Amino acid sequence: MPLKKKENKMNVKLLILCVPMLLAGCISLDPDYKRPDLSTPATSPQGEAYVSSGKTTDVSYRDTGWYDYIQDAKLRQVVAMSLDSSRDLREAVANVKAARAQYGEERSNLFPTINAELSGSRSRSLSGEGNKTAISSSYEGDASVSSFELDLFGKNQSLTREQYETYLSTLQGARSTRLTVLYNTVDYWLTLAADRSYLAVAKETAESARQSLEVTQAQLRHGTASMVDVSSADTTYQSALADVASYKTSVAQDKNALDLVVGKTVPDALLPEGIETLSHAFREIPAGVSSDVLMNRPDVLEAEHNLKSANASIGAARANFYPSISLTASGGAASSDLSSLFKHGAGVWSFSPSISLPIFSGGYNTSQLNYTKAQKEYYVAAYDKAVQTAFQEVANALARRGTINDQLTGQQNYVTSAQSYFHLSDLRYRNGVDSWLNALIAQRTLYTARTSLISTQQAYYENLITLYKVMGGGTALKESEIKH
Repeated sequence: MPLKKKENKMNVKLLILCVPMLLAGCISLDPDYKRPDLSTPATSPQGEAYVSSGKTTDVSYRDTGWYDYIQDAKLRQVVAMSLDSSRDLREAVANVKAARAQYGEERSNLFPTINAELSGSRSRSLSGEGNKTAISSSYEGDASVSSFELDLFGKNQSLTREQYETYLSTLQGARSTRLTVLYNTVDYWLTLAADRSYLAVAKETAESARQSLEVTQAQLRHGTASMVDVSSADTTYQSALADVASYKTSVAQDKNALDLVVGKTVPDALLPEGIETLSHAFREIPAGVSSDVLMNRPDVLEAEHNLKSANASIGAARANFYPSISLTASGGAASSDLSSLFKHGAGVWSFSPSISLPIFSGGYNTSQLNYTKAQKEYYVAAYDKAVQTAFQEVANALARRGTINDQLTGQQNYVTSAQSYFHLSDLRYRNGVDSWLNALIAQRTLYTARTSLISTQQAYYENLITLYKVMGGGTALKESEIKH
């Protein structure tokens, strides 16, 4: 066979197999995507609570990994255990893997499925007059494309974009879950530290109340105190004992909650001793509200990817109104001798196009399009809500940040004054200069001041981890940079 003729046959075969690739994806019917106009303020919140730090830095929460943000060695280890063992995070990662696999499955529809097939037959049959028989053989090898739909109106591309945006949404959801797991772990750890401090104060107060009760009982025996004073002192003592029992329960429950969020039992060596023992547990980073902070939070990005997915689904629904063209093609070689199939075999090919035009579907296509438009309206509202929620959370955290230091300083001074008040009142009472009522008031004032200080210290540290969460801490880093 002449070389030129062989080349022509090969060109025909290649053309048959490549036509689907050349014709796929001509236009797209997706609406032009535009980020919705938002109803959140364009500027940072203003007021007495929002105090500017006056510091400028190139470091931001999004660029800071949790391992660099958390400075306490014990808490670092607990958070690492949580991120490694959390069931919630495992579920989120599994969802990401599933979404990525579904995207790959949908994307495969953009390409033809090419199969290679080798078939053969051998038979014995009558060859003519009489009972003479002959054995005949035939072999064929070909490559084929089966029912590939040409994406002339971009339906498959729209469906692929829809699934891709769903995958990206799931990925951002996993990042949001990671931040939530981190926040919950730190929050439970701080709550345990605070309740341990509450327990220590309750025990000290109970011991002080017991000593005051003994002094009052001694004064009763000497006639310098009344039964009213004794009963009042005993009331304070019993109340303190009740607080001790209550905080013991809280400490045990806090430990159980911490074990649950971590996903395994946290060793006692990694538990906090008390809230007052913490110092520089977190890194200080100047914070402020900006569009970059809000738009790049994982939950906001998740909502926007959902919106983009809904936008792509409209394009797929629109494509249902247009005809679809499918191709089935094959090309190869055939021979009566297997040994010469690929050397001297005859070229064979087939080409079977088909077209389908929607005429009547009972209103299905119209309803499907209306549904996708309604879904887009829903996700526009969900996106706006996500941004508004982000702005509120950031604004609340900044309001707390702007006032917590003043509150902490005032609370510390309150405790100092209450300690002095109680010390002088107790001395005056023990020496018979003052009444038990004044000593009791001073004791209760000190107890209230100390518990209020613990609450304020807890609020101070919780505000720091809240800022890291609402500012999208660590989300600008690559996965390789946040694997600690």
